[in-house]
Amino acid sequence: MKKVLLTTTALIALGIAPAAAADLAARPYTKAPAAAIAINNWSGFYLGAMGGYAQENSDGIGTLSGGFAGGTAGYNWQMGNVVLGIEADAAWADVGATVGIVGLASVSDKIRDMGTVRGRVGYAFDQVLIYGTGGYAWADNRMTATLLGLSASDSHFHSGWTVGAGVEVMFAPKWSVKAEYLYRSFQGETYNFPGIVASVASGTLNLNSVQVGVNYHF
Repeated sequence: MKKVLLTTTALIALGIAPAAAADLAARPYTKAPAAAIAINNWSGFYLGAMGGYAQENSDGIGTLSGGFAGGTAGYNWQMGNVVLGIEADAAWADVGATVGIVGLASVSDKIRDMGTVRGRVGYAFDQVLIYGTGGYAWADNRMTATLLGLSASDSHFHSGWTVGAGVEVMFAPKWSVKAEYLYRSFQGETYNFPGIVASVASGTLNLNSVQVGVNYHF
C-alpha cells in the first residue's frame, strides 16, 4: 500500500511540476513602445538662390519697378520651437523707370544691384517656419539724363533699412523653399549731370518687394 501511495504521489508531483513551471514562465503581454517621431531641426548654416519683384511705394509718374535675382547665405539657432537667425542676400536687379521723351529730354533711373543683411526671429511647426525679419538694406542706383542727344550719368550707393515677414518649408532632407515680403527704405542722394541739367536730389526711395527662394542646409 505504501509503495502504491508513494508511486501515486510521485506521479502527481511529476504532473504538477510542468504545470507550475508553465505558470511561472507565463509573462504579461507588454506593448512595444512607439517609435520616436523625428522632429526637424533648423539649426545650422545654409546657402540658397532667390528672385523676386520690386516696385516703388509711389503712385506718381516714373514709379520704379522690375525684377531681381541673386543668392542667400545664413545661419539659424533653434531653441525649442523658437528659431533665431541671421541672413544676407545680394541680387542683380533691373528695377527702373524713365520719365520724359527718350532722345529729346528724359531722365532714367535704375537700381542695378541690391541686398540686405537681416536678423530673423521665427517659430517652427516642425518643417514649417514662420518668421519676422529686419535689418540693413542697400542699393546701387544709376541715373541718366538726356537732352537733345547729349547724355550724362551718375551712380550712387544708397543705404537704408528693411523689415518684413516670411514662411519657409522643409520639403526634403536639407532642402527648403521660402517666400517673403520686404519693405525697403533707402536714404536720398544727389545726382550730378554736368552740362545737361542741374543736380537732382533723389529723395527717400521706398520699395515693396516680394521674393521666393530655395535653400540647402548643411
